[in-house]
Amino acid sequence: MTAALPGAEVTGARSLSAGGDGRFDSGIASLADGRELAIRVADDDETARELAAEAIALRALTDGARAMLPFAAPAYIGETRIGDGRALVTELLPGFQIEAAMVPPGRGAAESMGASIAAVHGLPTSVVRSAGLATRSAEESRAEIERLVDTAAATGRVPARLTVRWRDAVADDDLWQFESTVTLGGVQATSFLFEDDPDDGPAVIGLLGWHGLSVGDPALDLSWLSAAPDAADDVHAAYARAIERAPDSGLEVRARLLAELEFARWLVHGDSMRRPDIVDDAAALLVALAEGLNSDDLHIDEPRGTGVDSALDALDRVPRDTASEVDTSMHTDAYNPEELWARDAETSDEETTRAGDAPTPLPGFAADAEDARRAEMLNIETEDLSGVTNAFAGSRDVRDDPSSSHRPAAAAPEDDEDDTDEAQRAARAALQRWKSSSSE
Repeated sequence: MTAALPGAEVTGARSLSAGGDGRFDSGIASLADGRELAIRVADDDETARELAAEAIALRALTDGARAMLPFAAPAYIGETRIGDGRALVTELLPGFQIEAAMVPPGRGAAESMGASIAAVHGLPTSVVRSAGLATRSAEESRAEIERLVDTAAATGRVPARLTVRWRDAVADDDLWQFESTVTLGGVQATSFLFEDDPDDGPAVIGLLGWHGLSVGDPALDLSWLSAAPDAADDVHAAYARAIERAPDSGLEVRARLLAELEFARWLVHGDSMRRPDIVDDAAALLVALAEGLNSDDLHIDEPRGTGVDSALDALDRVPRDTASEVDTSMHTDAYNPEELWARDAETSDEETTRAGDAPTPLPGFAADAEDARRAEMLNIETEDLSGVTNAFAGSRDVRDDPSSSHRPAAAAPEDDEDDTDEAQRAARAALQRWKSSSSE
């Protein structure tokens, strides 16, 4: 700690966790001057690269860039090594988090989240380019998705319905007519830190998770809304009002496509790591996704409710005893694998034995060609599955509560103002309970 911040007088320390199986060893250090700092230590090469990327991104946020944001981003303090692990020290931001399925509709959290994402997308691209971070045009983003779809399909474990659906979306020129923007590369609901306003409800005061800072498809930062069915319309509407850019008619459809493709990424990851347990889990999720679709198409004029929101509702039907608990480098503090891949006590030993075996090569692949294909697949970027966890939670809410269907983004009529105020008061009360239960 003192190596990252020479001269600092540490007066106390405590653990920092969101309650999941985190990839980082994390803690909070209290300083004599009253500041509190967050320390994260990488456990492996992948998490070390993530911390390095976050350090570059936070340093790229100059005072001028930060002044354009209506919320705080963690300040970069320093880097050091603790044991054999790389450590990043940043400012600890205040605020409480809300799981995606708990984000209430209406004014407050949903609208503040939409406006906050728009603020990030409104940053000058020079912020990213000057730091040497990744930039992707619309066509490059499209080509990357096409490679992912082809790689996942090559495993032979993707239902044909999904492969056709995704390839049709990639081939739809209208869907890919967008202006690349600064993005965080995949916002999650837990990226936002809130404070509660007695009149207006929760407002975003901080944003975490800057390691994916780049220029690319703005839909990346909205795909998490598949797990927030009640709030999705209001987040999208607030985003559209706040963004100073030509309308992107394909934004919501691409966001749903990207949400679905998280399962494909998980499949590709398992196949490239020669982990049959992960492959089987991903394949089961993809089958459930395909069975839950109400429409085979992802088109700009597709009505709400026929895309991934409805499809993810089917994921609760995946038998929990058919998938194994896994331990991979994709874990984060926001991701608890036990919520998705519960091990069946009667089959756990057998699945653990299989975990080290390579999946059977596809017919027609020689051993050398198969090894080359896997090596190439390892270069495909994978993301943590905290969004998948949220998708399950969101799906359950939609299924169990018929009133949770999407409501229009337009403001409520005057006759409904009393009901709206009462709903907001109830939402704030619920969020305060969430805040209290999460304060540790």
